[in-house]
Amino acid sequence: MHKDSNKFLRYSFSFIIILTVILLMAAGCLQNTRDEETAGTELPEENSPIKAHYSPGEITQLTEEAEEAADVSLNAIAEIPPEERNFDNTVLAFDRITTDYSDAIGPLTLMGYVYPDAEIAAEGTSCEESAYTFETGVYTRRDLYDALKEHKPRNPEEARLYSVIIREFEKNGLKLPEEKLSEVREMKNRLGQLETRYSANLNSDNTTLEFTAEELAGVPLSSVKTFAKTPQGTYLVTTKSPDYLAVMTYAEDERTRMRMYGAYNNRQADTNTALLEEAILLRQKIAKALGYSTWADYKTDGRMAENTGNVMEFLASMKEPIKEKYTGEMRELLTVKRSTDPEAATVSPWDITYLQNIKKKEQYAYNEEKVREYFPAETVLQGLFNTYGTLFDIRFSGVENAPVWSPDVQLYEVKNATGNETIGYMYLDLYPREGKYGHFCASPLITGRLKDDGYSVPVVTIIGNFHRPEEERPSLLTVNEIETLFHEAGHAMHFLLTDAPYGSLSGFHVEWDFIETPSQTLEEWAWDPEVLRSISGHYNNSSEKIPAELCERVIDARNVGSGSKYSRLIINSLEDMRFHTAAGPVNATEIWYQTYEEMTGTRPPAGIHQPASFGHMMGGYDAGYYGYLWSKVYAMEIVDEFKENGMTNQTTGMKFRNEILSKGNMQDGMTLLKNFLGREPGPEALYKHLGIEKTQA
Repeated sequence: MHKDSNKFLRYSFSFIIILTVILLMAAGCLQNTRDEETAGTELPEENSPIKAHYSPGEITQLTEEAEEAADVSLNAIAEIPPEERNFDNTVLAFDRITTDYSDAIGPLTLMGYVYPDAEIAAEGTSCEESAYTFETGVYTRRDLYDALKEHKPRNPEEARLYSVIIREFEKNGLKLPEEKLSEVREMKNRLGQLETRYSANLNSDNTTLEFTAEELAGVPLSSVKTFAKTPQGTYLVTTKSPDYLAVMTYAEDERTRMRMYGAYNNRQADTNTALLEEAILLRQKIAKALGYSTWADYKTDGRMAENTGNVMEFLASMKEPIKEKYTGEMRELLTVKRSTDPEAATVSPWDITYLQNIKKKEQYAYNEEKVREYFPAETVLQGLFNTYGTLFDIRFSGVENAPVWSPDVQLYEVKNATGNETIGYMYLDLYPREGKYGHFCASPLITGRLKDDGYSVPVVTIIGNFHRPEEERPSLLTVNEIETLFHEAGHAMHFLLTDAPYGSLSGFHVEWDFIETPSQTLEEWAWDPEVLRSISGHYNNSSEKIPAELCERVIDARNVGSGSKYSRLIINSLEDMRFHTAAGPVNATEIWYQTYEEMTGTRPPAGIHQPASFGHMMGGYDAGYYGYLWSKVYAMEIVDEFKENGMTNQTTGMKFRNEILSKGNMQDGMTLLKNFLGREPGPEALYKHLGIEKTQA
């Protein structure tokens, strides 16, 4: 998932992801102060891609300064006499000013998700609210719209820029009378407040359960050691990603898993359910005011899907074959469960991950914990750099003593291997701590674009929540976590490898249902046997690669649980569309219950409030969650193109870079795909990936 931390970059914020990542959640723990041993050894902040340290009040002040500077410049456009206006001093100037603003605000809003000091993080959250309000104000200014719309572009690149900017104004209501436009502006500002509060609540959630050692039987010692211990000898387990997955995968006591499932799916239930339901109702009202039947119609207008009907038809085409696959998997898991509980009649939601792990052990004879030993995070990261380096002719190098917001954050400079010029910077914030955003995402900070003094190199950050390194061993990754890392780094490549001249068309500024295509393409490298072996190295002996035969078994076991994974995608996509095609107030929790039961044939236990922590719904993916599956169609077509020539073939890699990654939104997504594939994409590659017969869909 990619995450846009301010709204000028917000063709979406992205709560990333969830594909295989559908389980990656809230944050863990670290100290709230900087490591004193490293303090004072950093490079000066003026030599850093972004400002990383803030004092109380500073983010608020910088936010105000950015808004004031943008206002002055935007007012100057509006005040140009009509006879003196031209494309350069209106449309191009608007793109420059709004991108300058987003570059100033991006690092500030990021701090709301990652900064260790709670007071300063809260300022970052307030900055995001302010940015939403500011953006709404800009795109509902009639004087700016009038100044921009009359000046015709002179070439295809300018035509694309003009179309994108004018469309954004018109989708914000510039064709409405002033009274109606004012109402839309007020509703959008309120919507921004709701979305920001919902996300902030999840970021600060610290739900914790207490278990005895007996209740945690089966959980690996490496995970148990990371749990806080009480004076009574019990363990405190959070609902953050590493803790939650360890318990749900390994805890032998079903009651333990049931408690974790309930706690995880009830995070912020008392506050966020109401915020989401108010947001859904506001979205309905905004859509109606703008002339659309539903919020889903409003959001899909201008996307690759074009309209709600096409989305629903697509989901319907995938629903039954995936449901059939899921049902078959549940029958197999029930057999596994009955091996220890002969009277078992059903597989409960909290059983699924646990039973899948047993099935992998029995059917493929490997132990996930043993497999992890071959994949220390730093070794995998260097392997990823080597892989992407080969594909795209680039090099990654660590920036020593870079100013960072937390001691475990790393900064990398990215250069073209041929020519050696710097093309971007990438921050990695990969481990949990208290108050930090708890999922995985790639968040843009500085936009790549052409300026008077040359090309402004882009800056991006990847936020993750892997197991923290321990005293006796480093952070060790599962193959699913490796897929997640490749996915988020795929988003980063999409952002960093841009050569678009305009900020509004750079990097992530593509159709929303295309945004996951590069990332879902590049995550497939985690499952290539040659690549997987090349990025491995046992944590006790880095030269010891994962054995080829074990590697094959790991890859063969990939589809264990694919029906469950993709059924969640369908459930969440339908849930989202049902939220946003409703004609009145919704009971979000009941919609989830009904959709879950429709897809799986079972109803979750009472008292679960999944929508309260479905962060995508308040993070830019509203009426857009279907984009994961929609983009997967395109991704698998691209992967098949690589497979013909080898997954590390640089010729194909450079074609992917030049035809898709570098283009941003300079052309529509379908044109980019046709240019790369030499034809229009179809669903066959995805059907094959899912093991679905074409005639079924």
